[in-house]
Amino acid sequence: MPTDPDVISAIESALAGEPGNAPLRVHLAGLLLEAGRPGDALAQLELVLAATPDHLDALGLATTAGTTLGDPRAPGWARLHAAIGGEPEASPRGAQPFAPPEPEPEPAPAPPTPTAPEPFAAQGGTVGSGGSDQPDWDQFLREVLEDAGQLEPITLADVGGLRDVKERLELSFLAPMRNPELRRAYGAHVRGGLLLWGPPGCGKTFLARAVAGELGARFVTVGLHNVLDMWLGNSEKQLHELFELARRSTPCVLFFDEVDAIGHARMDLGRSAARNVVAQLLTELDGIEHSNEGLFVIGATNQPWDVDPALRRPGRFDRTMLLLPPDAEARAAMFRFHLRDRPLGPVDIDQLATELAASSDGLSGADIRLVCDEAAERALAEAIRTSTVQPITADQLRGAIAGTRPSADAWFESARNHVRYANNAGEYDELADHLRRRRRR
Repeated sequence: MPTDPDVISAIESALAGEPGNAPLRVHLAGLLLEAGRPGDALAQLELVLAATPDHLDALGLATTAGTTLGDPRAPGWARLHAAIGGEPEASPRGAQPFAPPEPEPEPAPAPPTPTAPEPFAAQGGTVGSGGSDQPDWDQFLREVLEDAGQLEPITLADVGGLRDVKERLELSFLAPMRNPELRRAYGAHVRGGLLLWGPPGCGKTFLARAVAGELGARFVTVGLHNVLDMWLGNSEKQLHELFELARRSTPCVLFFDEVDAIGHARMDLGRSAARNVVAQLLTELDGIEHSNEGLFVIGATNQPWDVDPALRRPGRFDRTMLLLPPDAEARAAMFRFHLRDRPLGPVDIDQLATELAASSDGLSGADIRLVCDEAAERALAEAIRTSTVQPITADQLRGAIAGTRPSADAWFESARNHVRYANNAGEYDELADHLRRRRRR
């Protein structure tokens, strides 16, 4: 697969801000070699070898590039590479990799560059830097650095209803970000963490995208496949690299869906290696080694009681927000949205939406979409029978609602126990109020 020039340009831009990053420079050299640019690759490798003469990966790539160009230094690099034998720390300090070698009858053949262990290589995990044992970040680089043009940009104005939630977001999170002068006056930092929690299907991902749209930032969804790895230590490494890529492309919103799977409470993990992943996430959120300025981390979970308590302390996910099933105004907006491009009869959509909202309490956003799809299927069946387009009627929508059980009911039954027995710190008070209102209905 040819190397994407955009990836090379992105790495060159990153190196301009971090010129001492030797692994990234070696990775760039490997990509340049694959792209048929050995001269440019050798120029990058010389910078690495000038600082670290016994850098194993750089020596292997320099041998390949020098041999391609007929550079007289290539045999010397090959000999030093072979002498090191895969243990750069044991190399002689007096080595002179850049000195021209003595004339030889024939150049010594370059030894093969070290490759990743076989199980990892089977996953396609080697990079273009001559076979170092790092994961292949090329595809992930594209995902992070390219504009999210495939996703239609949205803002909070596109979120139906949820006035209280949007007001809280605006006051506590967005307004300080939009007012740099006031923010500097009060010593606030342009970074933050927000944890969205609540029953499934209530728009946590949609709201996170709206926050990114309000900030004019890139929106990157992080899945378990981007972080977790079967090899010990790779999960932490991949999590660190993910944050590094995001820091180089600020402003950026990192969205961790089902964050409890990555940041599970360590008291439940025993001696599992997953504890190290949680510790790495805590370190990255703190920004100990690197600044998180301009980086916004949003997590979403249906099980907040499973999230490690350390993730919720100030400086990490220090703002939490409960997203409940949509209120009447939001349900009406959702019905209008999902019916907007479908044939409707002579029905007053506002009146119908209000009527449906009053009779559909407890339906999540996902449930409302299912209702509209089912009503459309009923109209489609009628259209197939008559061979003409048939509009969706209010009766069909009412029938679909009657046949849809709110999917959040099971979640509320489970959450009630946590509110009753694990709410000592008052973190579930808002949910407790909602459960009391549900019982009174």
